[in-house]
Amino acid sequence: METVIGMLYLYFPEDKSEYIPAVFSMAIFMIACVLTFIAVKKYSKKEEEKTKELVMRLEKEKKLRQNRNNQ
Repeated sequence: METVIGMLYLYFPEDKSEYIPAVFSMAIFMIACVLTFIAVKKYSKKEEEKTKELVMRLEKEKKLRQNRNNQ
């Protein structure tokens, strides 16, 4: 019964030009989503590279310390 009451609020206009603002709004939000996704991927890639460099530097320092301790 609740779904039938919820269906009463659906509105399908006979004049299809009323869909234009909704399509325009959806297109703007989709473009914003894609741009945000691309920005997050780029930022993530930069952070991954920084992390790899940090790990490599830490491994070099660890090897240097081990060599100093062994000598």
